[in-house]
Amino acid sequence: MVFWLGYFAFNFVRWGSYFADYWYSLKSNLVEFPIHMIVVYLNLYYLIPKFILRKKYWTYFISLVFMLLLVYLVRTGLNYLLVTKNIWPEAGDSGRFMELNHIIAVILGELYVIGFVTAIKIVIDWSIEKKRNEDLEQLQMSTELKFLRTQIQPHFFFNTLNNLYALTLTKSDNAPRLVIKLSDMMEYILYEVKSSRASLLQEINHINNFIDIERLRFEEKVEVEIDISGDIEDITVPPLLLLSFVENCFKHGMKENDKLKIKMSFSVLNRGYLEFTLINNFNPNATKTESNGIGNKNAKRRLNLLFSNNYILESTTEGESYNLFLKIPL
Repeated sequence: MVFWLGYFAFNFVRWGSYFADYWYSLKSNLVEFPIHMIVVYLNLYYLIPKFILRKKYWTYFISLVFMLLLVYLVRTGLNYLLVTKNIWPEAGDSGRFMELNHIIAVILGELYVIGFVTAIKIVIDWSIEKKRNEDLEQLQMSTELKFLRTQIQPHFFFNTLNNLYALTLTKSDNAPRLVIKLSDMMEYILYEVKSSRASLLQEINHINNFIDIERLRFEEKVEVEIDISGDIEDITVPPLLLLSFVENCFKHGMKENDKLKIKMSFSVLNRGYLEFTLINNFNPNATKTESNGIGNKNAKRRLNLLFSNNYILESTTEGESYNLFLKIPL
Protein backbone atom coordinates (compact mmCIF):
# COMPACT_ATOMS: atom_id res chain seq x y z
CA MET A 1 0.00 0.00 0.00
CA VAL A 2 2.82 2.40 0.87
CA PHE A 3 4.53 1.66 -2.44
CA TRP A 4 1.43 2.11 -4.60
CA LEU A 5 0.33 5.28 -2.77
CA GLY A 6 3.82 6.74 -3.16
CA TYR A 7 3.98 5.76 -6.82
CA PHE A 8 0.50 7.23 -7.43
CA ALA A 9 1.47 10.52 -5.77
CA PHE A 10 4.63 10.70 -7.86
CA ASN A 11 2.74 10.11 -11.13
CA PHE A 12 -0.02 12.54 -10.14
CA VAL A 13 2.47 15.36 -9.57
CA ARG A 14 4.59 14.42 -12.57
CA TRP A 15 1.78 14.41 -15.17
CA GLY A 16 -0.10 17.22 -13.48
CA SER A 17 2.91 19.50 -13.87
CA TYR A 18 3.57 18.18 -17.39
CA PHE A 19 0.06 19.09 -18.64
CA ALA A 20 -0.45 21.93 -16.13
CA ASP A 21 -3.72 20.13 -15.35
CA TYR A 22 -3.76 18.30 -12.03
CA TRP A 23 -7.45 17.39 -12.32
CA TYR A 24 -6.78 15.53 -15.56
CA SER A 25 -3.73 13.84 -13.98
CA LEU A 26 -5.78 12.70 -10.99
CA LYS A 27 -8.56 11.20 -13.15
CA SER A 28 -6.22 9.45 -15.59
CA ASN A 29 -4.14 7.95 -12.79
CA LEU A 30 -7.27 6.77 -10.96
CA VAL A 31 -8.19 4.90 -14.16
CA GLU A 32 -4.73 3.55 -14.95
CA PHE A 33 -3.40 2.51 -11.53
CA PRO A 34 -5.92 -0.28 -10.87
CA ILE A 35 -4.94 -1.68 -14.29
CA HIS A 36 -1.23 -1.38 -13.37
CA MET A 37 -1.83 -3.29 -10.14
CA ILE A 38 -3.85 -6.07 -11.78
CA VAL A 39 -1.23 -6.55 -14.50
CA VAL A 40 1.70 -6.45 -12.07
CA TYR A 41 0.24 -9.01 -9.65
CA LEU A 42 -1.01 -11.23 -12.47
CA ASN A 43 2.53 -11.29 -13.83
CA LEU A 44 4.19 -11.84 -10.42
CA TYR A 45 1.90 -14.46 -8.97
CA TYR A 46 0.56 -16.27 -12.04
CA LEU A 47 2.58 -15.86 -15.24
CA ILE A 48 6.07 -16.07 -13.72
CA PRO A 49 5.37 -19.10 -11.44
CA LYS A 50 3.34 -20.90 -14.10
CA PHE A 51 5.62 -20.33 -17.07
CA ILE A 52 9.02 -18.80 -16.24
CA LEU A 53 9.74 -21.08 -13.27
CA ARG A 54 8.72 -24.06 -15.39
CA LYS A 55 10.91 -22.87 -18.27
CA LYS A 56 7.99 -22.28 -20.63
CA TYR A 57 9.48 -19.06 -21.94
CA TRP A 58 7.60 -18.83 -25.25
CA THR A 59 4.28 -19.44 -23.52
CA TYR A 60 5.12 -16.69 -21.06
CA PHE A 61 6.07 -14.30 -23.87
CA ILE A 62 2.87 -14.96 -25.81
CA SER A 63 0.74 -14.62 -22.64
CA LEU A 64 2.47 -11.34 -21.77
CA VAL A 65 1.95 -9.92 -25.26
CA PHE A 66 -1.73 -10.91 -25.21
CA MET A 67 -2.16 -9.35 -21.76
CA LEU A 68 -0.49 -6.09 -22.85
CA LEU A 69 -2.69 -5.82 -25.95
CA LEU A 70 -5.74 -6.36 -23.74
CA VAL A 71 -4.44 -3.69 -21.37
CA TYR A 72 -4.10 -1.28 -24.30
CA LEU A 73 -7.75 -1.77 -25.30
CA VAL A 74 -9.13 -1.56 -21.74
CA ARG A 75 -6.97 1.38 -20.67
CA THR A 76 -7.60 3.39 -23.85
CA GLY A 77 -11.34 2.67 -23.72
CA LEU A 78 -11.70 3.67 -20.05
CA ASN A 79 -9.66 6.84 -20.58
CA TYR A 80 -11.88 7.71 -23.54
CA LEU A 81 -15.10 7.08 -21.61
CA LEU A 82 -14.15 8.48 -18.19
CA VAL A 83 -11.33 11.00 -18.62
CA THR A 84 -10.86 12.61 -22.05
CA LYS A 85 -11.78 12.16 -25.69
CA ASN A 86 -8.19 12.95 -26.60
CA ILE A 87 -6.70 9.48 -27.05
CA TRP A 88 -3.05 10.54 -26.75
CA PRO A 89 -2.63 13.99 -25.15
CA GLU A 90 1.16 13.81 -25.31
CA ALA A 91 1.03 13.63 -29.11
CA GLY A 92 -1.34 16.58 -29.51
CA ASP A 93 -3.93 16.15 -32.26
CA SER A 94 -1.97 13.47 -34.11
CA GLY A 95 -2.73 10.62 -31.71
CA ARG A 96 -5.16 8.02 -33.05
CA PHE A 97 -6.70 4.86 -31.58
CA MET A 98 -4.88 1.64 -32.65
CA GLU A 99 -2.07 3.68 -34.16
CA LEU A 100 1.22 1.74 -33.91
CA ASN A 101 3.08 4.52 -32.09
CA HIS A 102 0.26 4.82 -29.57
CA ILE A 103 0.17 1.07 -28.98
CA ILE A 104 3.93 1.01 -28.48
CA ALA A 105 3.81 3.99 -26.10
CA VAL A 106 1.10 2.42 -23.92
CA ILE A 107 2.76 -1.03 -23.90
CA LEU A 108 6.20 0.44 -23.06
CA GLY A 109 4.64 2.38 -20.19
CA GLU A 110 3.05 -0.80 -18.88
CA LEU A 111 6.27 -2.77 -19.30
CA TYR A 112 8.06 -0.06 -17.31
CA VAL A 113 5.64 -0.54 -14.40
CA ILE A 114 5.85 -4.35 -14.62
CA GLY A 115 9.67 -4.31 -14.77
CA PHE A 116 9.99 -1.75 -11.97
CA VAL A 117 7.72 -3.58 -9.53
CA THR A 118 9.07 -7.04 -10.48
CA ALA A 119 12.62 -5.84 -9.78
CA ILE A 120 11.54 -4.62 -6.33
CA LYS A 121 9.80 -7.94 -5.63
CA ILE A 122 12.84 -9.93 -6.74
CA VAL A 123 15.12 -7.90 -4.45
CA ILE A 124 12.74 -8.36 -1.50
CA ASP A 125 12.40 -12.10 -2.16
CA TRP A 126 16.17 -12.41 -2.52
CA SER A 127 16.79 -10.67 0.82
CA ILE A 128 14.17 -12.85 2.56
CA GLU A 129 15.64 -16.00 1.03
CA LYS A 130 19.15 -14.89 1.96
CA LYS A 131 18.05 -14.33 5.58
CA ARG A 132 16.28 -17.70 5.60
CA ASN A 133 19.40 -19.46 4.27
CA GLU A 134 21.55 -17.70 6.86
CA ASP A 135 19.17 -18.79 9.63
CA LEU A 136 19.21 -22.37 8.31
CA GLU A 137 23.00 -22.31 8.09
CA GLN A 138 23.23 -20.95 11.64
CA LEU A 139 20.81 -23.62 12.87
CA GLN A 140 22.77 -26.32 11.06
CA MET A 141 26.03 -25.05 12.54
CA SER A 142 24.50 -24.90 16.03
CA THR A 143 23.13 -28.43 15.65
CA GLU A 144 26.48 -29.73 14.43
CA LEU A 145 28.32 -28.03 17.31
CA LYS A 146 25.94 -29.65 19.80
CA PHE A 147 26.52 -33.00 18.11
CA LEU A 148 30.30 -32.54 18.31
CA ARG A 149 30.02 -31.72 22.02
CA THR A 150 27.94 -34.84 22.64
CA GLN A 151 30.67 -36.86 20.90
CA ILE A 152 33.23 -35.62 23.41
CA GLN A 153 31.34 -36.63 26.54
CA PRO A 154 30.79 -40.37 25.94
CA HIS A 155 34.26 -40.62 24.40
CA PHE A 156 35.85 -39.16 27.53
CA PHE A 157 33.77 -41.18 29.99
CA PHE A 158 34.54 -44.36 28.09
CA ASN A 159 38.27 -43.72 28.51
CA THR A 160 37.88 -42.79 32.19
CA LEU A 161 35.83 -45.90 32.96
CA ASN A 162 38.60 -47.94 31.34
CA ASN A 163 41.02 -46.29 33.78
CA LEU A 164 38.69 -47.10 36.68
CA TYR A 165 38.43 -50.69 35.51
CA ALA A 166 42.24 -50.99 35.45
CA LEU A 167 42.44 -49.69 39.04
CA THR A 168 39.74 -52.05 40.28
CA LEU A 169 41.55 -55.03 38.73
CA THR A 170 44.59 -54.23 40.86
CA LYS A 171 42.37 -53.37 43.86
CA SER A 172 44.06 -49.98 43.98
CA ASP A 173 43.28 -47.60 46.85
CA ASN A 174 43.03 -44.88 44.19
CA ALA A 175 39.79 -46.30 42.77
CA PRO A 176 37.49 -44.44 45.25
CA ARG A 177 39.34 -41.17 44.60
CA LEU A 178 38.92 -41.73 40.87
CA VAL A 179 35.17 -42.19 41.33
CA ILE A 180 34.97 -38.85 43.19
CA LYS A 181 36.96 -37.08 40.47
CA LEU A 182 34.80 -38.66 37.78
CA SER A 183 31.68 -37.56 39.64
CA ASP A 184 32.96 -33.95 39.72
CA MET A 185 33.62 -34.04 35.99
CA MET A 186 30.21 -35.52 35.22
CA GLU A 187 28.56 -32.79 37.27
CA TYR A 188 30.46 -30.13 35.30
CA ILE A 189 29.68 -31.62 31.89
CA LEU A 190 26.04 -32.57 32.52
CA TYR A 191 24.84 -29.65 34.64
CA GLU A 192 27.22 -26.70 34.41
CA VAL A 193 28.09 -26.65 30.68
CA LYS A 194 24.78 -25.71 29.10
CA SER A 195 25.69 -22.93 26.64
CA SER A 196 28.11 -22.34 23.79
CA ARG A 197 30.59 -20.60 26.11
CA ALA A 198 32.14 -21.63 29.40
CA SER A 199 34.36 -19.86 31.91
CA LEU A 200 38.06 -20.36 31.18
CA LEU A 201 38.66 -20.86 34.91
CA GLN A 202 36.13 -23.68 34.96
CA GLU A 203 37.70 -25.22 31.88
CA ILE A 204 41.14 -25.14 33.50
CA ASN A 205 39.70 -26.76 36.63
CA HIS A 206 38.06 -29.36 34.42
CA ILE A 207 41.41 -30.07 32.73
CA ASN A 208 43.07 -30.34 36.16
CA ASN A 209 40.45 -32.89 37.19
CA PHE A 210 41.18 -34.89 34.07
CA ILE A 211 44.93 -34.80 34.77
CA ASP A 212 44.31 -35.84 38.39
CA ILE A 213 42.34 -38.84 37.12
CA GLU A 214 45.24 -39.83 34.87
CA ARG A 215 47.70 -39.31 37.75
CA LEU A 216 45.66 -41.73 39.86
CA ARG A 217 46.17 -44.32 37.15
CA PHE A 218 49.81 -43.69 36.28
CA GLU A 219 50.90 -42.26 39.66
CA GLU A 220 54.39 -40.70 39.60
CA LYS A 221 54.77 -41.22 35.85
CA VAL A 222 52.90 -37.95 35.08
CA GLU A 223 54.47 -34.50 35.48
CA VAL A 224 52.41 -31.43 34.53
CA GLU A 225 53.39 -27.77 34.56
CA ILE A 226 50.68 -25.14 33.98
CA ASP A 227 51.35 -21.46 33.38
CA ILE A 228 48.62 -18.79 33.27
CA SER A 229 49.24 -15.19 32.19
CA GLY A 230 46.86 -12.29 31.71
CA ASP A 231 43.51 -11.59 33.33
CA ILE A 232 41.36 -14.71 32.88
CA GLU A 233 38.70 -13.75 35.41
CA ASP A 234 35.84 -13.09 32.98
CA ILE A 235 37.16 -14.94 29.94
CA THR A 236 34.90 -17.49 28.26
CA VAL A 237 35.81 -20.15 25.70
CA PRO A 238 34.00 -22.96 23.83
CA PRO A 239 33.41 -25.67 26.43
CA LEU A 240 35.43 -28.89 26.38
CA LEU A 241 37.47 -27.68 23.39
CA LEU A 242 40.90 -27.68 25.03
CA LEU A 243 40.36 -30.97 26.83
CA SER A 244 40.72 -33.03 23.63
CA PHE A 245 44.26 -31.70 23.10
CA VAL A 246 45.25 -32.55 26.69
CA GLU A 247 43.70 -36.00 26.33
CA ASN A 248 45.92 -36.63 23.29
CA CYS A 249 49.00 -36.10 25.47
CA PHE A 250 48.12 -39.27 27.36
CA LYS A 251 47.15 -41.16 24.22
CA HIS A 252 50.32 -40.44 22.29
CA GLY A 253 52.83 -39.46 24.97
CA MET A 254 52.85 -42.32 27.44
CA LYS A 255 55.68 -44.84 27.28
CA GLU A 256 55.88 -47.96 29.32
CA ASN A 257 58.85 -46.99 31.49
CA ASP A 258 59.16 -43.22 30.92
CA LYS A 259 57.43 -40.28 32.50
CA LEU A 260 54.91 -38.18 30.61
CA LYS A 261 55.98 -34.54 30.89
CA ILE A 262 53.44 -31.88 29.93
CA LYS A 263 53.91 -28.13 29.78
CA MET A 264 50.73 -26.16 29.30
CA SER A 265 50.16 -22.40 29.13
CA PHE A 266 47.14 -20.09 28.85
CA SER A 267 47.83 -16.49 27.78
CA VAL A 268 45.15 -13.82 27.46
CA LEU A 269 46.30 -11.07 25.09
CA ASN A 270 45.15 -7.46 25.23
CA ARG A 271 44.12 -7.69 21.58
CA GLY A 272 41.31 -10.03 22.57
CA TYR A 273 42.85 -13.44 21.90
CA LEU A 274 43.63 -16.52 23.94
CA GLU A 275 46.86 -18.39 23.21
CA PHE A 276 47.03 -21.99 24.35
CA THR A 277 50.28 -23.92 24.08
CA LEU A 278 50.94 -27.54 24.88
CA ILE A 279 54.27 -29.38 24.89
CA ASN A 280 54.64 -33.05 25.78
CA ASN A 281 56.99 -35.91 25.06
CA PHE A 282 55.91 -37.83 21.99
CA ASN A 283 55.66 -41.57 21.45
CA PRO A 284 55.56 -42.33 17.66
CA ASN A 285 54.47 -45.93 18.27
CA ALA A 286 51.30 -44.76 20.05
CA THR A 287 50.18 -42.92 16.91
CA LYS A 288 50.66 -46.01 14.76
CA THR A 289 48.45 -48.15 17.01
CA GLU A 290 45.80 -45.47 17.60
CA SER A 291 42.47 -46.09 15.85
CA ASN A 292 39.07 -44.43 15.69
CA GLY A 293 40.26 -41.31 17.50
CA ILE A 294 37.88 -38.37 17.29
CA GLY A 295 39.65 -35.84 19.52
CA ASN A 296 41.70 -33.70 17.15
CA LYS A 297 39.32 -34.14 14.21
CA ASN A 298 36.43 -33.10 16.42
CA ALA A 299 38.33 -30.08 17.75
CA LYS A 300 39.34 -28.88 14.27
CA ARG A 301 35.76 -29.17 13.04
CA ARG A 302 34.49 -27.17 16.01
CA LEU A 303 37.13 -24.49 15.45
CA ASN A 304 36.13 -24.15 11.78
CA LEU A 305 32.46 -23.83 12.69
CA LEU A 306 33.02 -21.36 15.53
CA PHE A 307 35.74 -19.12 14.13
CA SER A 308 35.88 -19.80 10.37
CA ASN A 309 39.44 -18.71 9.42
CA ASN A 310 39.91 -16.45 12.45
CA TYR A 311 42.04 -18.86 14.47
CA ILE A 312 45.47 -20.50 14.37
CA LEU A 313 46.09 -24.18 15.12
CA GLU A 314 49.60 -25.48 14.61
CA SER A 315 51.16 -28.75 15.73
CA THR A 316 54.72 -29.95 15.20
CA THR A 317 56.91 -32.81 16.36
CA GLU A 318 60.58 -32.29 17.15
CA GLY A 319 62.29 -35.57 17.94
CA GLU A 320 60.20 -37.01 20.74
CA SER A 321 58.54 -33.71 21.62
CA TYR A 322 55.05 -32.73 20.44
CA ASN A 323 54.18 -29.02 20.34
CA LEU A 324 50.70 -27.57 19.87
CA PHE A 325 49.76 -23.90 19.53
CA LEU A 326 46.20 -22.61 19.42
CA LYS A 327 45.08 -19.00 19.14
CA ILE A 328 41.37 -18.13 19.24
CA PRO A 329 39.48 -14.83 19.49
CA LEU A 330 37.67 -13.97 22.69
